[in-house]
Amino acid sequence: MANVGMLLSRPPKPVVFALCAVPATLIGLDALHGRLGADPIRAMQLRTGWWALGFLLITLAVTPVRRFTGWNGIARYRRMLGLFAFTYAALHFLNYLVLDQFFAWHFILEDVAKRRWITVGFTSFVLLIPLAVTSTNGWVRRLGKRWVKLHRLAYVAAAGGVLHFLWLVKKDVREPVIFGVVLVALLALRLGRRPRSPRAVPAAGPRAETSHQIAGARP
Repeated sequence: MANVGMLLSRPPKPVVFALCAVPATLIGLDALHGRLGADPIRAMQLRTGWWALGFLLITLAVTPVRRFTGWNGIARYRRMLGLFAFTYAALHFLNYLVLDQFFAWHFILEDVAKRRWITVGFTSFVLLIPLAVTSTNGWVRRLGKRWVKLHRLAYVAAAGGVLHFLWLVKKDVREPVIFGVVLVALLALRLGRRPRSPRAVPAAGPRAETSHQIAGARP
């Protein structure tokens, strides 16, 4: 029983990876077997975008879950969850770029300039790129405390994603509103966090932060 409890509290990363890949697998299978409806391109856009925003909010929820439940093991999956958010966002963008517009750059630039949901969606995707690039331990060490400040852009990207979704669907806004409420709750939990009391500096001088400690800080 102890082993089962440990597996549930700290499932192996390959298991978590496989679970995160399930939505993409199902989308691919549905596309292969013609189960995406009358407009398969739009269906793929909506589903990949939904999961991109979902994984981004799940990633932002890691810290509150850890703080309020004491489940510290969840922090080891944060990077993977964030990269899956970027992966689904990239699939969402590539679906628009390749299947919808077929590299028609003139029309793409026109869409970005004139259609507000595309403008904010594209901006959110661009914001995710440096977060994905700097997710490695090497970048954590190079940036130090600046890494935490940079990765706070995840909240901006999430807000843009909610607006993108809201303006896209127009009529049935229930799902984007739910995403928006979740994001507001996460922001409230972050802003309402009490500041930590300053720690005494050891006599031998301040101890340098390791990359693990900096990575453990929350955006």
